[in-house]
Amino acid sequence: MKLLIAEDEPDLAEVLTAFFEKNQFTVDAVNDGLSAYEYAGADDYDAIILDIMMPKMDGIEVLRRIRSDGCKTPVMMLTAKAEKDDRITGFDTGADDYLPKPFDTDELLSRVRAMLRRREDYRPSVLAYGDLSLNPSGDILKCSTGKSVRLSGREFQVLELLMHSPGTVFSADRIMEKVWSWDSDAEINVVWVHISNLRKKLRSIGSKVTVHANRGLGYVLEAEND
Repeated sequence: MKLLIAEDEPDLAEVLTAFFEKNQFTVDAVNDGLSAYEYAGADDYDAIILDIMMPKMDGIEVLRRIRSDGCKTPVMMLTAKAEKDDRITGFDTGADDYLPKPFDTDELLSRVRAMLRRREDYRPSVLAYGDLSLNPSGDILKCSTGKSVRLSGREFQVLELLMHSPGTVFSADRIMEKVWSWDSDAEINVVWVHISNLRKKLRSIGSKVTVHANRGLGYVLEAEND
């Protein structure tokens, strides 16, 4: 497994590099955001660990750019910031997990391994429902209108879950368990954020499929009849 670590504290970057190499990872380590962006685009990593507060380019901007470039590599955000809004911003930008400092290296290792397991679990064949088709190759959602939109990794996983069982109501807790897993410290409102984003993207491509909220029960994928 090959890992990119972007951490602006040289001592911490060195400790993390030695720790992950001891656990059978190959590691590239950089100390600023611009280098992180360049490395992420120049090599094929199995996972990326990004500090948020970095010189030249912060971790959120690095993440935004690599997702815009089509990078689907799982990303763990590290930061001294622990406020709820910062976590939501990271997840909304396309982060797969978030760990505030200070942290235990064994917990970080567990989180990274969990990200890698989830990535392997969510690579099905093309799914179709209503006027939609969901292609995991590039995380592209297409509509019969001819329009398409790229989904973030988490958006893809949420929609894939719903498309596998259209008509089935999934509680926010169930979505949290299946997509984020309980080994994440993400809060339940991150589900609401991703559902809201999916609704906007469905509207943007003119789809008649909607993510309907059943008050007190959860969310269900429904297709409007012509």
